[in-house]
Amino acid sequence: MNQKLFEVLKNISDEFRDKISDTAGTRNYLEVDIGKRAGQMGFPDLKELYHDVNAVVPLKHEVPGMKVRIDGRTFVNYARYDSGIAVPGYVAKAAGLPYKTFVANDSMILNF
Repeated sequence: MNQKLFEVLKNISDEFRDKISDTAGTRNYLEVDIGKRAGQMGFPDLKELYHDVNAVVPLKHEVPGMKVRIDGRTFVNYARYDSGIAVPGYVAKAAGLPYKTFVANDSMILNF
């Protein structure tokens, strides 16, 4: 298990704990830049490695602000953790944590 990457993903999960949908089929989601979060947490190696790689935070409810419809096929090979967040498959493998396949809707709504 990559301890630093685990800490970054846990930090994201903890921040959005009350907003993460625990049911499959949610359409609304937020994106959180894993590299940027790693940099804020003092992990420059992960900041560089995961620059512009996003974790998906499925939302219970939409949030105020701009919305963009995204094709659900964008999330092929994404992995979902028990916390509810989803990451690209290669990030999940690097983290070394147990996960399930993330199944997105045909169309998703990115909330900004």
